[in-house]
This record gives sequence, structure tokens and C-alpha cells, in this order.
Amino acid sequence: MRLAPPHQRLMLCSMSMARSMMTSAPSSLPLKDPSLFVGRGFIGGEWVGADDGSTVDVTDPASGLCLGSIPNMGGSETRRAVEAAEAAFASWRSKTGKERGAVLRRWFDLIMANQQDLAAIMTAECGKPMAEAVGEIARLVCGVVRRGGEARLRRRRPKHDAGHAHPRPQAAGGRRGRSHAVGRCAPALAVGCPVVVKPSELTPFSASALALLAERAGMPSGVLNLVLGAKAQEVGDELCSNPTVRKLGFTGSTAVGKQLLRQSAATVKKVSMELGGHAPLIVFDDADLDEAVAGAMGSKCVCANRILVQDGVYDAFAAKLAAKVSEMRQGPGDQPGVTVGPLIDGRAVAKVEAHVQDALAKGATASVGGERVSSLGDNFYAPTVLTGATEEMLIFREETFGPVAPLFRFSDEAEAVRMANDTPYGLAAYLFSNDLGRVWRVSEALEYGMVGVNAGIIATEAAPFGGVKESGLGREGSKYGADEFVEAKYVCLGGIGAL
Repeated sequence: MRLAPPHQRLMLCSMSMARSMMTSAPSSLPLKDPSLFVGRGFIGGEWVGADDGSTVDVTDPASGLCLGSIPNMGGSETRRAVEAAEAAFASWRSKTGKERGAVLRRWFDLIMANQQDLAAIMTAECGKPMAEAVGEIARLVCGVVRRGGEARLRRRRPKHDAGHAHPRPQAAGGRRGRSHAVGRCAPALAVGCPVVVKPSELTPFSASALALLAERAGMPSGVLNLVLGAKAQEVGDELCSNPTVRKLGFTGSTAVGKQLLRQSAATVKKVSMELGGHAPLIVFDDADLDEAVAGAMGSKCVCANRILVQDGVYDAFAAKLAAKVSEMRQGPGDQPGVTVGPLIDGRAVAKVEAHVQDALAKGATASVGGERVSSLGDNFYAPTVLTGATEEMLIFREETFGPVAPLFRFSDEAEAVRMANDTPYGLAAYLFSNDLGRVWRVSEALEYGMVGVNAGIIATEAAPFGGVKESGLGREGSKYGADEFVEAKYVCLGGIGAL
């Protein structure tokens, strides 16, 4: 069940702090280091505002209160950020992998030292329960330190390496947090690419705090740049049209991703896109139902939007899932014991409500939830389980981005595969079965970039993360994530005499 839309952001790789310009942390935020709450963009090593002085307010989705304001930066500021990245490119690229890795390692240490503060900022701006936010910070830094190690090794690949997967240690159990700015910046920085990051205007303070820690870690001026604000169209136009930019990465909606792809074609940029998804979770009648329920509850990151359950276990699974969902505690993310926070804004709540009402009108039943929780605030929607869902409902076709689990019946393996693949998206899919032959058949038949078998938590920095079809292009994580930021180059030497 997805609780909030992904934080849309643009990021490209192209080739003493002014404390008076910082925003003070709200008194309600229990930060040990209030200076981490930064309300400025970061360009060429300087903390700056918008050229025209305009700002955008950022609201706590749980309370509705204003957390602070950020500069509303656009095309001109983005152009300067690209120029700063280009100016830093030659020096950063010329450093050894060991030198770049040392900077990333210091960044890792500072992130871990400020883990609680970063989690508090994340919870305040997006509503994520505090315990999940703390875990997400821990997981994202695993990617940073991993990239620091890979930076040392990048130029010492064996000659026979032609793009084969290298063995990686198995990641420990736990959810993979999608802290996008770090997730894609770290591999780019490791291989020598300066970056410009545009986080969502709804969740900018986490990104700016990470940029501040990067500066403290000794990241050279211009290597990491941050553009803030709500002028996404202007920022995207500049990134796509600027010939200096050689790589564009985006996380967000498929519609916006397609627009950026069209714009990037004019300068033939390399692109990475993490776009929409509509993940199926398939429960076969030979599955361990407790394990399947745990998987459905755990697949919050690469989210299970459609739960397909075989006839023979449908009622039993529905009852077990409803019981677990009923135990969830909803409220502001900073309250102890809360497991479900608010949605990111009113538009997200309206979409969830529209999908649920459409399903109910077409014959579904809400065994749990099915309504707003106005007593908690404007952006809270009760965790919901819908039984009797059918393919005619909007919730089968559209990604909901909310705490809703619709259950669809299927009769046999062929029908399950057809229903699962009946979508233009292909990010992740899940299946639960104890039949090994079925596991292999269905895994191969599913048209998805990632498949979890008897597991609802599948993402890890050690594995390639990404989708097929309209869910995007490219991969994050593993060696493939770093390869997104380098170009293969062939040099043939002749006329130099016998070796």
C-alpha cells in the first residue's frame, strides 16, 4: 500500500557558508543541530535565494502548518548551476577514485551522525512515520558508502569485464527507502560527474540538509548543486535544452517523463527515468498466507497496487489482511507507535477518495477503512482493504498512491499472469507460491523489471532497481546504476611498434 506519491525531482550530471542566509528550524522540530534546516539553494558552493526574491511555503502534511519557505528558483538559476557543475567537472573527474571515495565516506559519516535530525526533517515535510524515516536514512547511507568503495575500484576493472554482473553481498532484510537525491547522486559523484539536483517543492528540506552535510564533508564547490522551488517547467526546459548537460535523470510521473524524453532528444542526452508503476502482488492457493500478508504489508516502497488472490484462498487471505490492517495506528509521523502517516497533500487524498468511491459504486466492499479521517487532519485517509474488486474499476488501471489494498480474484495461473501484465507499467511485481515450477513460470512471464518471490521487500542498493515498458529507462543500484553515468570508449592503437 503506497502512502504518498514519490518526491518528483530532476537531477543531471554534467560534466564559508553564509549563515545569515539560512532558515531557522521550526521550534516544533526537535533538532540537535538546527542549522541543518536550510531554506536556500546551493550553487557553486554558495547558499543562494531566487534571482527575483520569490519564495514558496512548505507545509507539514500532518498539521497543515507552514514549516518554512524556500526560494522559487527557475531557468536562470538552473543555468548557473549547470555552469558551476561544468566548471567543477575537470577537477572532480581528474581526482582518483580513492580521493572521491574519501569524500563520499566523510559524507556517509556525517549523515549517520545526524541520522535522527535528518529523519525528523523528513517526517515533518512528508509525513513518514519517524521509525521508517530513521530506517530510510540508514539505508540510503549504505548506498553512499558503497559508492565510495566503488569509486576506488572503478578504474581497476579486469580487462575481461564486458558488462557482466559482479557478485555482490546479499543485503540485510529491511525496507529500501527511496531517498532519490542521494540514490542517484552517489553513483554519479563516485565516477566523477558533478550534479545538479531539483527536489520536489513539497519535500525540499531533506535534500538541502544532505547538501549541507556534503559541503561539510569537503565536497568541492560546484560538484553538488541544488535548485529549489516550484518552477519545475522552467528547470526542466533548461536542463533538457542546455547542451552542456549530458545526462538527465528523473523520478516522477510517466506523463512528465515522456515530455522530458521528447525535450532531451534535441541534444541526444543520455537519460534515466523512474516513472509510474502499478505493481501486482499475486497470491496462489499453495502460498503461505501469513507470509503473503506480511509481504503485502511490507511492499510499501515499490508498492503493491493490485493484490490478485486465487479463488481457493481468497476469503482466508482477505480476512488475515483485514485483521493486520486494522491493527495499524494512524497519526502524525512524529508520534510514538504511528505506522501510517498522512498523504502528501490534498490532491493525493482526493485521488484516493475518487478511486475508493468508484470501486464501491461498482460493487467492491470496504472491509476496513474506506473514508477520510478528518479528526486527524485534512490529509489523512484510513488504511483500506477493498474486497470484490474487478478489472472495470479505476483502481485496476490507475496508480492510487494511498493506503488502499484492492483484492482481485483469479482462477488459474494463466489468468493471474494476464491480469498482472494488463498495464502499460512494469516496475515491480510480487508472487507468493510454494510450487517451484510455478515460481519459475510466472516469474519469467511477468513483464516487470523486478520480481519478488515470497518476499514483499525486494529493493536493495546491491541490486539493479528499475522498470520496463512505461515505468522507465535505466537502473539504479549495483554496478548498473554507476554505469548509467559513464560512457564506453574504445581506443585502437596502431603504428607504435611491436610491444
